[in-house]
Amino acid sequence: MTDTLPQRTADLPAQWNPGEVEGVLYERWVERGYFEADNTSDRPPFCIVIPPPNVTGSLHLGHAMDHTLIDILTRRRRMQGYDALWLPGMDHAGIATQNVVERQLAVHGQSRHDLGRERFVEKVWEWKAESGGSILGQMRRLGDGVDWTRERFTLDEGLSRAVQTIFKRLFDEDLIYRAERIINWCPRCHTALSDIEVDHHDDSGELVSIRYGDGADSVVVATTRVETMLGDTAVAVHPDDERYAHLVGREIELPIVGRMIPVVADAHVDPAFGTGAVKVTPAHDPNDFEIGRRHDLPMPSIMDEAAVIRNSGTEFDGLDRFEARYAVRERLRKEGRIVAEKRPYEHAVGHCSRCDTVVEPRLSLQWFVRVEPLAKAAGDAVRDGRTTIHPKELEKRFFDWVDNMHDWTISRQLWWGHRIPVWYGPDGEVVCVGPDEQPPSGEGWRQDEDVLDTWFSSGLWPISTLGWPDSTPDLARYYPTSVLVTGYDILFFWVVRMMMFGLYAMDGAPPFEHVFLHGLIRDQYGKKMSKSKGNTIDPLDLIDRFGADALRFTIARGANPGADMALSEEWVAGSRNFGTKLWNATRLALTNGASPDLPLPAEADRTDADRWILGRLSEVVEQTDALLEDFQFAKATEGLYHFTWDELCDWYLELAKAQLRDERTADGTRAVLGHVLDALLRLLHPISPFLTEALWTALTGRESVVVAPWPTGAGGAVDAAANGRLADVQKLVTEVRRFRTEQGLPDSRRVAARVEGLVAAGLGDPGPGGAAAALRSLARLDDPDDGFAPTATLDVLLSGGRVHVEIDTSGAIDVAAERARLGRDLAAAQKELDQAEKKLANPKFLEKAPADVVAGIRTRREAAEAEIARVTARLETLPSA
Repeated sequence: MTDTLPQRTADLPAQWNPGEVEGVLYERWVERGYFEADNTSDRPPFCIVIPPPNVTGSLHLGHAMDHTLIDILTRRRRMQGYDALWLPGMDHAGIATQNVVERQLAVHGQSRHDLGRERFVEKVWEWKAESGGSILGQMRRLGDGVDWTRERFTLDEGLSRAVQTIFKRLFDEDLIYRAERIINWCPRCHTALSDIEVDHHDDSGELVSIRYGDGADSVVVATTRVETMLGDTAVAVHPDDERYAHLVGREIELPIVGRMIPVVADAHVDPAFGTGAVKVTPAHDPNDFEIGRRHDLPMPSIMDEAAVIRNSGTEFDGLDRFEARYAVRERLRKEGRIVAEKRPYEHAVGHCSRCDTVVEPRLSLQWFVRVEPLAKAAGDAVRDGRTTIHPKELEKRFFDWVDNMHDWTISRQLWWGHRIPVWYGPDGEVVCVGPDEQPPSGEGWRQDEDVLDTWFSSGLWPISTLGWPDSTPDLARYYPTSVLVTGYDILFFWVVRMMMFGLYAMDGAPPFEHVFLHGLIRDQYGKKMSKSKGNTIDPLDLIDRFGADALRFTIARGANPGADMALSEEWVAGSRNFGTKLWNATRLALTNGASPDLPLPAEADRTDADRWILGRLSEVVEQTDALLEDFQFAKATEGLYHFTWDELCDWYLELAKAQLRDERTADGTRAVLGHVLDALLRLLHPISPFLTEALWTALTGRESVVVAPWPTGAGGAVDAAANGRLADVQKLVTEVRRFRTEQGLPDSRRVAARVEGLVAAGLGDPGPGGAAAALRSLARLDDPDDGFAPTATLDVLLSGGRVHVEIDTSGAIDVAAERARLGRDLAAAQKELDQAEKKLANPKFLEKAPADVVAGIRTRREAAEAEIARVTARLETLPSA
């Protein structure tokens, strides 16, 4: 590999070009084994398993957020001396992957049935080898510090062994069973769906009210799915609804079909909703199914796998469900059975997340997990503190799920996936086979045709990837894993299932100690991103344009626990500008000989600026540590941003320029600059790994910041007195700069000025690193000569007194601008005076407030009166505008 990266100070180029070096840097890290964990190490372990992306997927902003935050945690722990393992891998994504290959076959006029199961599965493996897993390369572009030597796939031999083992255990303990239940069914994919595979959004439909029966014995029911009435087997009312008490236990004629169906009383019915009566279609609605079970109703299915009407005994057999909806409605209209219609009627409808087909509730023979004891164990693990959820306010959402879970449909009518390890014999035998057992053989034996829900195998991810069910060194060392980072939107679908399986398989040890839940990424206006809205952003495009660090920094800066974040290209561009600022600052420091290897100056030899920046560095290290420990990524990143830009670059570097020109302070400044940049680059490395690697290796000449120690004890003691003096210098410089701007003096122009009052204000005599030198350098002021004739004056009130500045603007001042400036100062002083006098005129305040507080208010009043007098006098000296 050609190594074009800077290894010495002189090699640092003028500009940071991420596209030229990020790939080289990443491959160097991988080749040197920086991301590889060591299960024989004596260092403390730290482990995170990646939320496995689909083998069909490509990097989207949700992945980018997950991976950025995980990488921040892992890189920091590695620098802190942990044996850090971030374990990568992919999910086989049953429905999505099968759909991809089936579409390829369809191009050639074939279906999976033409190939047969065995050949079709081979075809999918071929596709996976050739085209699957492109997201793994995209993860490298983002900078994911994963241990590639431990990469796993949910259909690997070891993971398949884990799936078969836990299925067998659950089956033997009657926690897995087979039964007819209402499930989500996709008529296009021809399979059951889990809840997470169903997207709910409002569709424009119709609400039709239909009269069943005639005269006093008639009942009106309303439905959005008219065609399902062909499968009705009852009408239900509430037991306490007196309107229908005379009908309960009697039969009523089902329109069109002509079948007599009973009127039943069931507490599920809401008497206040609609007419208080509901049609009951047990085979095509989950609530109706439960009513049907309670009242032992027939459950005829009137739709096949493709949602075509079948076996209704009517003229509508053979029609698609939507064609039948129209035809049944028109037949009812002709018979005078439609009482009311509401169209359009907006209501939530489930759609298959893979193909967007409207999902059909369907009575089907499926495999289920009996979740009650497993869910209780998951809830108990959070309640007793074995697992902590961050932020804490999302615990309620977790408990809402685990305390109210329904049994989980785990079978899928697919060919790609873990086939259910159950065999059926010729005489009705049912045998579940474990991984080390031979399946039954002989005439008449056959294996179940279905495969397991993808979430079944991904629910085992934290243990199967570490070698379970075998007792491996990885499992012993890294389980329970340290942290799970994922979006709150899959708290139930993935997190809860991993909790259930991990606790069950590992004797009550949860799969992770902490669960950090982040929000979703929305567009800059806070709206959900979607292709239909045209507001999606491709993270790979952002990386191409701005670099991976800029995207990562933007994500980290917006990642408040549990809260959605907005993102726009402009903000990523702003993060790139931050990187440019840091790059230029480091180059400036290197050009002037800054180095962390130089000894810091003794306390007595440090300037106020040195003491201030070293104290601030100490505070920032402490704050960053505390915030990252609490998963406060946004606050930690924001703090580092402002320390870098506002304090180091805008103030200390500018102050350092004057100190570097003075031989009495130059060496100390080089050491302080080197020390601060060394610590800052290490603090920023987990967030912006590529930029910091290039800068840190150039600054230090050392191997890599990836394996550098996390900065602890960096900086210096906080010096309150020095900080106060530095704050006064900053205020003084800011006021002079503002005055110059108002007078139209360009930044590049130096002007003569006389400054009085620095010593009296406690800012010291002129000297190295003193206020006078700082003011001259930062405000572009020169010492006056003998013929100095000031044309403008400026008074600045500081904490220790007033500083008077006389400036030669080399011409008439802008009277209007000066009057406007002084007018603002006068208004501010008057406001301060009014507030002080209001408090001092309040007897209750004078009676209750401590004496020192009252004295402080009187001092503020006096200072405000003096300021008003000064500004008024200055205004009187100005000529008329």
